[in-house]
Amino acid sequence: MFGSDPLDELVLPNGTHVEEHDLVTEGDVLVGGQSTVQLGVRGGNLVAGERVTFDGDIEAGGDCRLDMWCEVDGNVLVGSDAYLGERVHITGQLIVSGDLDIGDDVEIDQGFEANGWIVIRNPMPTIVFLFVYLSHLLRIGEEEAASDVASEFFSDETDAEPATIPRSAHVSDDAWRVSTPATIGDECRLHGNIRATEIEVGSETEVFGSLRAKGSIRVGPGSIIHGDVTTRGGDVVIEPDAHVRGDISCERCALSEAAEVEGTIRAREGITIEDAPEIDPDETPEDNGRAVESDTGSNHSEAESRQTDAPIPAIVPSDEAAYDWDDHDGDRTSANGNANDVSAVVADRSEK
Repeated sequence: MFGSDPLDELVLPNGTHVEEHDLVTEGDVLVGGQSTVQLGVRGGNLVAGERVTFDGDIEAGGDCRLDMWCEVDGNVLVGSDAYLGERVHITGQLIVSGDLDIGDDVEIDQGFEANGWIVIRNPMPTIVFLFVYLSHLLRIGEEEAASDVASEFFSDETDAEPATIPRSAHVSDDAWRVSTPATIGDECRLHGNIRATEIEVGSETEVFGSLRAKGSIRVGPGSIIHGDVTTRGGDVVIEPDAHVRGDISCERCALSEAAEVEGTIRAREGITIEDAPEIDPDETPEDNGRAVESDTGSNHSEAESRQTDAPIPAIVPSDEAAYDWDDHDGDRTSANGNANDVSAVVADRSEK
C-alpha cells in the first residue's frame, strides 16, 4: 500500500512551466522538509514539510498544508482548507475559501480571511493524523471505511501526476539542485541549471540552462537544452530531433543522427550514432490523408502517391556501366575527339 518514498526524486510532470518566477503545474505539489523554493507555486493541493522556504506567492486550488517553521515571502491563496503548523511565517496575506486550522505562534503580517471554521491549535502532522485516524477506524471495526481512506490517500490513480521536490532541495530561476534523480516530463518549460544524480528529460521540453549529473542523462525527442550536458561518470543519450545548444561530456554518448548538437562532444568511451526512426508508411498525418482529385477526376491520397514514388537520393554516383552509351549519338567519342573518354562523354552529356 505504501510503496517507495514519493519524495526520493525530483519529478516535474508533463506541462510544468516556470512563468514569471512561478512554478506552475496542473497537479499537486509536494515539497520535502528543509527545502528552499525561490519561486512562487501554483497548483492543486500543496503540502510542504518542516522548515520549507518559499520566495513567492502560493496559489493552491485545493488544500494547502505548511508544516512547522515554514516561511512564505508573499501571499497565500487557498481554494479549499488550510493547515498551518507551529511558527509558520507569512509576509503577505492569507485568504482561505474553506476552513483554517492554525498552530501556535503563527505570524501573518497582512492578516487573514477564512470563509469556514477557524481553529487555533497545533495541527497534527499529516502522516501522524492519517495513522491515528486509520487506527481508530480499525479499532471500532470500520475496516471498509479504513480501506477507503487508505485508497484515497495512497492510490496512484490521480488525474494529474504531482510535482515532487525532495528534501533539502534548492530551486530557483538560476539552478535546481537536488541530491536525488530528476525526471522532467513532456512539454515542460524550465529556467535554470539542473543538478541531480541522474536526469531524464521528456519530449518537447525546453530547458534554459545546463544539465549536470553524476550518473546517466537522457534527453527526449524534440527537446531543447540551452546549455551543456555533463555527466561525471555516466552515459548520455540524445534522442531524435533533440537539440543541445552546448557541449556534451560523458563516458559514452548515444546520439541520434536526427539530433543536433552545436558544441563539442567529449565521450571517453566513444560515440554511437543511432539511425533515425523510420517513418511507417501506414501512419500518415491527418492532413496527408486527405483525398486529392487528379486531372482525370479520380481520387488519390497524397500518402499513396508517396508510397509509389521511389526515394530520390541526395547524391547519385556516376557509374560507367550504368551509363546509356547507346543514347550518346551512337558512339563513345567525346567532342574533343578522345574516344572512350568517360569523363568527357559525361560532361558533354550533361551540357546537352
